[in-house]
Amino acid sequence: MLQAKEIKNGAIVVFNEAPVIIESISVQSPSARGAATLYKFRGRNVVTKQKVDITLKGGESLPEADFQRRPVKIMYSDATHMHIMDQEDYNQYSLPLEDLQHELNFITDALEGLLGLIYNEECVGMQIPNTVELEVTQCDPGVKGNSATSRTKPATLETGFIVQVPEYLKQGERVKVDTRSGDFLSRA
Repeated sequence: MLQAKEIKNGAIVVFNEAPVIIESISVQSPSARGAATLYKFRGRNVVTKQKVDITLKGGESLPEADFQRRPVKIMYSDATHMHIMDQEDYNQYSLPLEDLQHELNFITDALEGLLGLIYNEECVGMQIPNTVELEVTQCDPGVKGNSATSRTKPATLETGFIVQVPEYLKQGERVKVDTRSGDFLSRA
């Protein structure tokens, strides 16, 4: 059992008899004496992909889901599915592309650190690293003299994802991107 204060982003808990992966957390501290701290979690049901909101008081807890995170490699993608292989036992799994819409913005053939979420011997999702390095394939050139300001411009990355980057970046440079928020972090 995980107490509310121990639940972190990426944790997989059982809520209403279904596995839920936690995506965001907000904590509300009480203003009155004796009131309980509230933990509000936004998660996604791992099987149905539905968003789930969970509110717990500080002393309440949820059971941890019986999940395995296993290293996987992408074998190939077709029109409807991404096919991956477990690096430990070489089992092959297929995940529908519509279930991976967010992750596809950051996945390249060379991406290391992919984890398959295995629940009841089925792969029900994929976890990608929190930061990835991607190449800028298209962006407008910076305007001379504007480098002192913190203006940004849109840049298209090698996966087709568009991110706001500082004006000084050029096409062909590699950048680090936060996969949770989709924000530019730094040059790679």
